[in-house]
Amino acid sequence: MKVPLLDLKGQYQTIKKEVDEAVQKVIDSQYFIMGPDVAKLEEEICNYLNCQFAVGVSSGTDALLLALMALDIEPGDEVIVPTYSFFATAGVVARLNAKPVFVDIDPVSFNIDTTQIEKKITSKTKAIIPVHLYGQSADMSPIMQIARKYSLFVIEDAAQAIGTQYKDGRFVGTIGDIGCFSFFPSKNLGGFGDGGIVTTNNPNLAHKMKIMRVHGMEPKYYHKVIGGNFRLDSIQAAVLRVKLPHLDKWSDKRRKNSALYTKYLMEAGLANEEGRTIFDDNNKVLLPKALYKPNEEQIKNGLLKNYHIYNQFVIRVDKRDELLEYLKKKDIGCEVYYPVPFHRQECFAYLDCKDVDYPHSNFAAKHSIALPIYPELTDEQIKYVVDTIAKFMK
Repeated sequence: MKVPLLDLKGQYQTIKKEVDEAVQKVIDSQYFIMGPDVAKLEEEICNYLNCQFAVGVSSGTDALLLALMALDIEPGDEVIVPTYSFFATAGVVARLNAKPVFVDIDPVSFNIDTTQIEKKITSKTKAIIPVHLYGQSADMSPIMQIARKYSLFVIEDAAQAIGTQYKDGRFVGTIGDIGCFSFFPSKNLGGFGDGGIVTTNNPNLAHKMKIMRVHGMEPKYYHKVIGGNFRLDSIQAAVLRVKLPHLDKWSDKRRKNSALYTKYLMEAGLANEEGRTIFDDNNKVLLPKALYKPNEEQIKNGLLKNYHIYNQFVIRVDKRDELLEYLKKKDIGCEVYYPVPFHRQECFAYLDCKDVDYPHSNFAAKHSIALPIYPELTDEQIKYVVDTIAKFMK
């Protein structure tokens, strides 16, 4: 049996007629840059996330870069980021000649360890970028408390978490000053190429980011600020508008797939408790854990449906690299997110980080592996993946 890490063709077949018609309308209009579909997508994202402003941009990376630029992050400023994330989280800070300051992750959620943030703050600190990794919210309440205490900006990197809710029901990307999302094809809400969006409840920031995404231009050919070419293409917006109404259904299926993985892994004797952080003789697989689940009142009122959207389903195993090769030989797609934390990256050697300060990120980098979790995955495929892991373990 073949189980790809992601089956975009399968998803496309379920919405092919809608997508084809939407793309054809853009082609017929010959309006490819910005345009009505972008404006409508921005409005629909605001309604979905319950935020005031959304600005479509060219990628998730550019969303982060635009956010930093809009907040006037300058050379020499410091921005606190988790050391364990996709490179863009720290790369955009360095691109502005600011200094990324790394913090270790929580050993269960993979998100930034909020207990370590305050000790990294200096007089040069200007912002914090929490990442909602793998589709689960970072612990935003203490992050916002620290930010208010020190007058810091908060930019939420929600590239993998559109639709995810924090434990109080608010959607990630609407809690800090600016939220940044990616529409890369592999994301829960993915386009047919690069794309992204920034969200905010601050009208001044929204206006500034709209100007800055078109080279800081307002009106045409007049530039009060320097921006960039961060525009979202009309075709991407049209595709995303078709997909957005399906997003909650797809996220629910990912949660069901996660529950099946957990059930089969525990029945096979490969795991015995969600969220464990160390290996022992009775615990061969560390399962991902949703830190926030709805209570009875939230379930009754539907207030915390998307407590985790599982952009990735990441387990941790002892012999990760060997398992990776074994699964690939059995036609099972898998990936390591991420093998090298920022503090170990060659390009950040100038920061002179101490490796011992990031034990949980180092552990995750050595032991984590992502299994297929996409909505179109069948029960039989999930069972095959677990049975294959069981054979490897034996």
